[in-house]
Amino acid sequence: MSALSPFVFAVPALLLAGAAAGFAGGLFGIGGGFVVVPALMLLLPLIGIVPDQIAHVAVGTSLASIIVTSLRATASHARRGAVDFALLRSWTPWVMLGTVGGTVLASVVTGEGLTAIFGTGVLAFAVYFLLPERQGAPLFAALPSGLPRAGIASALGAFSTLLGIGGGTLTTLTMTVCGTPIHRAIGTAAGMGAIIAVPATIGFVIIGMGEAGLGWGSLGYVNLPAALALIATSVIAAPLGVAAAHSLAPALLRRAFGLYLTVIGVVMIARI
Repeated sequence: MSALSPFVFAVPALLLAGAAAGFAGGLFGIGGGFVVVPALMLLLPLIGIVPDQIAHVAVGTSLASIIVTSLRATASHARRGAVDFALLRSWTPWVMLGTVGGTVLASVVTGEGLTAIFGTGVLAFAVYFLLPERQGAPLFAALPSGLPRAGIASALGAFSTLLGIGGGTLTTLTMTVCGTPIHRAIGTAAGMGAIIAVPATIGFVIIGMGEAGLGWGSLGYVNLPAALALIATSVIAAPLGVAAAHSLAPALLRRAFGLYLTVIGVVMIARI
């Protein structure tokens, strides 16, 4: 059996995961990593990746697919005037600094403790989004400025890199609790995905170079065939998710996002 044969069996599942990630990326402004990483954890062994390397390749490949998914979703949100490009420009250098730190940490530590903290935090914020509107008023009047804003952006980059996500969940949470309307928060969060994923993907390629057991088609910790399969359907589904997001009333979108966070928090904690 050739090296390509096992991958052929994984293609339908990868295409389905890509479509789900693209739709979720458009709907909630996320990169889709929460869909893609668990799918890759199950499918990567089919293409010869050894168990010790699966987690890193899943994260690196997820980040690579997020680049295209996020750009596609951002373009669709921007056509509806729902992207704060000024905020993205101000956050970009600090987010990239955070991705460097996250990549370094990913090369030397496990993510179990961080996953537990992240999952618990997501569940806490899920409660916030599921509260009735009158109880779920913004916690702050506006986003902070200066060093606090730089610290938030760097933390978004670091956490997202470690978990193989585009940072959309954390960005949407941060902007919404600081008074940003939910649709604008989601549109801007979509743009955050590419800002995080580009340097993070490069980092995972670099730290994975020369590692054994990465399987067919891998460049460092990024499996290129799997990434291409994910991208093929995510770029089609992302605009559909954007259209669904803008067709929902803000209150309903808040509830949908809260339910999404609940599922993600439970799944993250269950993976520990």
